[in-house]
Parts: sequence; C-alpha cells; structure tokens
Amino acid sequence: MNNQRSRYLMRGATLSNLFPSLTNTGDSPKFPDGPVWEILNPNSEHSLKLQLEEVVEGLEDGVFIHPTAIIGKDTCIEGPAYIGPNVEIRHGAYIRPYSWICEGSVVGHCTEVKHSILLPNSKAPHFNYVGDSILGSGVNLGAGCKLSNLRNDGRTILIRDGNDGKKIGDSGLRKFGAILGENVQIGCNAVTNPGVILGCNSHVWPNVTVSGLHSENSVIKD
Repeated sequence: MNNQRSRYLMRGATLSNLFPSLTNTGDSPKFPDGPVWEILNPNSEHSLKLQLEEVVEGLEDGVFIHPTAIIGKDTCIEGPAYIGPNVEIRHGAYIRPYSWICEGSVVGHCTEVKHSILLPNSKAPHFNYVGDSILGSGVNLGAGCKLSNLRNDGRTILIRDGNDGKKIGDSGLRKFGAILGENVQIGCNAVTNPGVILGCNSHVWPNVTVSGLHSENSVIKD
C-alpha cells in the first residue's frame, strides 16, 4: 500500500476528526490517547470497561439510568451500563453489559447493544446489532443494519484500506465492530465487517456490506 495514502487515512481516523463536537463536559466517556479503538480494549488503563465500572459502583444491578431517560416495555438492561439524559430505550431493546448510551440517543425495538458507545444523539432505532462499536453524534443506522464484531477465525481485527483491502495496521482486538464518525448514515440491512471505520458524513447505501477504513464524505454503494 502507498505509505502516503496510509498516513492520510489514519489521520482521518483520529478522535478529533471522527468526533469533532465531542467535549469533556458532556456525559460521554473519556477517550484515551492513541487510536480511537483503544477505549474498546478491556485491558487499557482508560477502557470503557473500567470507566463504566467506576460510574455504576454501588448502584443496584450496576445500571445508571438518568431520570429523564425513557425506558420502554419489555426491555432488558444488563449492567454495567449507563443510560444518559433524554435517552430513549424502546420496546424490546436489549442492552448488554458495558454499554454507554449518551444524551439524546435512541436504542430501538429489537436492537441489541453490547460493549459499545452511542455518543449524543446517535440512533440505532430498528432491529440493529451494535457490538464493540462507537457511534458518533448524529449517526443513524437503517432498519436491520448490523455492525459485525468478530472474525470467523477468531483472530485479531485488522485495519484495512476500504478501497483496496490492503492492511494498514492491527487493532490488537479480537472483538471490534465499527467506529462511525459524526453524521454517518447507513442504509437498511447494510452490514459492516469487523474493524470498519467511516469518516464523518459518510453514507452507506442499503443492502451493502462494508469493509475497511473510509475517509470522510465517502459514499459506499457496493
């Protein structure tokens, strides 16, 4: 792979480029220095796992639910979990351990979230699977969209160029779904393969399977 292109893609995958509106004053977790996906590493000093355990310490069932959050009927929330202000957890949703749902976000009917972060005002509203992933503000997943998080061979997830599939690096993570920059829109029944990173304002058409790292404003049709 061209080293210049590799550096260009990785620059676009930084915290400030993927989540430009993120501040340290909101209800989101604190991201460690280094690659954005490092927060998903349970062995990291500043991992999502450790931060959630600290937030919910002493709470019944290890679950924090803000008083303004709306929790629908027949939902299942397993701690440790954080449900922020004005969050909507709709009927039949399944929140698995180590999920951090920030202010104004939506987890919809029959959606499953596991060890993931939904940053403010992101939406997984209908029949979605969100595993070991990070959704930036303004992200919307179309009905049936799945963020796959595990290779069939169980090996660590590689970071690849979304255009030619060539290796850029190794995340070191066995489970790593997708990192979606702010305002990414994904069409109905699309699937992201493990280790997908989409830059801000990217669009994925319905029924498409996505792999690799794509820069901001990408349009992925096939």
